[in-house]
Amino acid sequence: MNTYVYHTSVGYIMVDTGYEHSLSSVEKKLNKQGIKLSEINYVFLTHAHDDHAGFLNELLGKNVGLKVIVSDKAMQTLKCGQNSFKGGCSTAFAWIFCRLMGLVGKSEHRFPSIEERYDDRFIEVTMENKSELETLLEGEILFTPGHTSDSISLKLGNIIFCGDAAMNGLPSSKRLIIWIENTADLEKSWERLISADAETICPAHGKPFPKSDLARYKGAISKIKLRKLK
Repeated sequence: MNTYVYHTSVGYIMVDTGYEHSLSSVEKKLNKQGIKLSEINYVFLTHAHDDHAGFLNELLGKNVGLKVIVSDKAMQTLKCGQNSFKGGCSTAFAWIFCRLMGLVGKSEHRFPSIEERYDDRFIEVTMENKSELETLLEGEILFTPGHTSDSISLKLGNIIFCGDAAMNGLPSSKRLIIWIENTADLEKSWERLISADAETICPAHGKPFPKSDLARYKGAISKIKLRKLK
């Protein structure tokens, strides 16, 4: 799981967090870069899943000035503290991987739900405030549903932080994420990413890859037959 951090005129911005017990590891990596946890002023959350929002609640408790920018469709899941199981696995290999995760007790995908006392520190992206938030982020917010309905990406110069709109590495293939809620939405999101003025995709899982890969593999989405877990 990749957690990205970049600097702006309003301080450091973190793109996604990580699993519930990984805050200390992320903090150590930040310290090696000369960045204090207290210097993170905003989190841009690409979507509400356990590996992206896992230590968000803890981070809000440690960093009293932190605010979180999320999709206006994310709060219900953040309050629930568990991934939605709408949709299915993108390939047979992905399905086997998910079943294996279940065998080792990793199938519930739970994370600490957001406490009510932190509600006023969340900023939900809407069409009305999108431009203002883009000025703050010094980037462009892209709506990229498909993996989840609340998925958003952030274009920063020539790169795009795409969250789980795409993936690079096992158990995925052809840059497809292993879990998809809606294939039609994902196909449109890839078209949106392809048409964006950028060169590199920075996924939450795996190394960055050229945006041209999305155009190369986009046809695979329409052939997907989602495989249910439950």
